[in-house]
Amino acid sequence: MHYQGNIIRPPSEANAIILQVTVGCSHNRCTFCGAYRAPEQKFHIKDDRIIAEDIAFAARYCRRQKTVFLADGDALIIPQKRLLDLCRKIRAELPWVRRISIYANSRDILKRTTQELAELKQAGVGRIYMGLESGHDLTLQAICKGATASEMIEAGQRVREAGIFLSVTCLLGVGGTQFSRQHAEDTATVLSTMRPSQIAVLTLMLLENTELGQAAAAGSFQLPDQVGLFRELRTLLAGLEDFRCQFQANHASNYFTLDGRLPKDRKAFLAIIDQALSGAVALKPEGLRGL
Repeated sequence: MHYQGNIIRPPSEANAIILQVTVGCSHNRCTFCGAYRAPEQKFHIKDDRIIAEDIAFAARYCRRQKTVFLADGDALIIPQKRLLDLCRKIRAELPWVRRISIYANSRDILKRTTQELAELKQAGVGRIYMGLESGHDLTLQAICKGATASEMIEAGQRVREAGIFLSVTCLLGVGGTQFSRQHAEDTATVLSTMRPSQIAVLTLMLLENTELGQAAAAGSFQLPDQVGLFRELRTLLAGLEDFRCQFQANHASNYFTLDGRLPKDRKAFLAIIDQALSGAVALKPEGLRGL
């Protein structure tokens, strides 16, 4: 495989064929994210010839993997016809693959109609991962996410209307101590309106190569402590309306794991969070947390 730079993928794509079709992230302005800051990861769509060689490699050596994940940060930026042709090539040359998954930001989703998204589903795209991070507009503005809460909702609903599984990530702590409660409450409201298929909760880790990490070092941003982070998680979870979805807080950045379904497991999850707040849950050591 012709991998270039760091390859980032969701936890649920651990066993997928990782097909890097773009390098980096076309937005690459989020103040918390340091994944694509290296010079060699300047954003571009990879050459069709290179992608074809990687598909041929997968056809020969990756016959046990049943899913394909299209990396890097927002492969949905690939023009519609080219992306459809790519998906059809994957299905033709890797006929055992049952699903293609992809990262997407709200901007690139909203550039497509529901019909165009449905065409991608028909071509094999079964799952879209979208980073919400926060439903609080001031936080979204502060982290330079490039979208408002209402735009996030519209993008998420469009994916769902197209019949595609929508996984949405949220980031504990990204509002800082200043907006901690508003961040949690508004994120719950946005998720309840959007109604994704899956909610994935991560915890902010401050990185030296990011604006947010530098702001924390300078004292202009304060990350909530563990108690504050757990309260955010509780507020978010308690504020969600009753709709069926997967709920995971099982990322390497999290201090403890929640993994189940809503609304069925909500009471059990809240009890675990309360135990964590009281000190009765063994937490992941800082040295074992990661991205």
